[in-house]
Amino acid sequence: MRVVLETYGSRGDVEPMTALALRLKAHGADVRVCAPPDFAELLDGIDVPLTPLGWPIRALATGAVPGMAQPRLSDIAAELTAMAYEAVAGVAEGCAAVVATGSFPAVAGARAAAEKLGVPYVFASFSPSYLPSPHHAPRPWPGQVVPAEVTGNRALWDLNAAHMDAMFGETINAHRASVGLAPVDGVRDHVFTRRPFLAADPVLGPWQETSELEVAQTGAWIRPDGRPLPADLEAFLAAGAEPVYVGFGSMLVRGASAREVSRAVIDAVRSQGRRVVLGSGWADLALVDDRDDCFVVGEVNQQELFGRVAAVVHHGGAGTTVTAARAGAPQVIVPQVADQPYWAGRVTELGIGTGHEGPTPGVGSLSAALEVALAAETVARAAVVAETVRVDGAEVAAGLVLDMAVEAGEGGSAG
Repeated sequence: MRVVLETYGSRGDVEPMTALALRLKAHGADVRVCAPPDFAELLDGIDVPLTPLGWPIRALATGAVPGMAQPRLSDIAAELTAMAYEAVAGVAEGCAAVVATGSFPAVAGARAAAEKLGVPYVFASFSPSYLPSPHHAPRPWPGQVVPAEVTGNRALWDLNAAHMDAMFGETINAHRASVGLAPVDGVRDHVFTRRPFLAADPVLGPWQETSELEVAQTGAWIRPDGRPLPADLEAFLAAGAEPVYVGFGSMLVRGASAREVSRAVIDAVRSQGRRVVLGSGWADLALVDDRDDCFVVGEVNQQELFGRVAAVVHHGGAGTTVTAARAGAPQVIVPQVADQPYWAGRVTELGIGTGHEGPTPGVGSLSAALEVALAAETVARAAVVAETVRVDGAEVAAGLVLDMAVEAGEGGSAG
């Protein structure tokens, strides 16, 4: 039995797929992953074949799209839809299921490939905020104008659907026509389907039932990480009190240079009397002086590290949020894009940290947020919530995928 997993996005989109891939393999499935070429080493490390999909994701994030001097959103969307279709169609014939997430145009391409091949398909979201619901409002897309008179959640989601049709409908339907598929009305609901997976922890990112969707909330997809910390990092941790970790993962921090952000976050942590571990990441955080209270790491086992720090300052990706929560580390989220403001709101509501006001951390603003995160009541609350975080989400999802394949029959129709 073969299962194809597709995603086009950053490490936060690919990492959960590795967790699902490993659980599916444990059940005897042959797993293929279609993802950006940046992650070849990551997939090779878990012995799962990678079918490269699209451009390197970091190139796209910085606007340096290969072969496009001044790319328009419609051009990027059309290319991503076609590239995802080709990648998935190339490995999915006769497979048991296609599970897709990440960039919307790429997911649309994966959906079309599954439909063309008659393969069961499921969309997975890592945040409740992306799924239409009368219980919460959508976040406006960049550049979207929301009329002041539109205030109800259902009306806002209707506007969201219309906006996605305007952005992606023509390109997605043009591609569908090119591969012999009929056009669809309402591309958002077609891609998401009525029965998506929600790969988010029920405490951190709860889902309220609606009549619109039959959501299967599995819990977050967490890949166990048994790697030891580097010896020099171990030595730094042992040399003093618990430091604060600051890192923004696969995010470019808006509004300031790497040097300015590095200076601001180091000074803010020092103002709280704490040492600093900087995760360099795409923000290129780096040392600003030769004092011995700062340490820079690259790729590292965050599951281990976050259990040994006083607090975690990060961008608010779903994976980093659940990793910090599971470790019992208080959080300061500096949201940049997408669902990150949602996670900032959730850690604030749960009392396990706070959201930073705005995407650019300053010394004063970050220091004030750290005061909240390092307060005794926040530390205590973070420890309590840590005990509730589920770790079986990938196993639950694997079971659902395999059940779906059995019900449909291998090579069954797309759902």
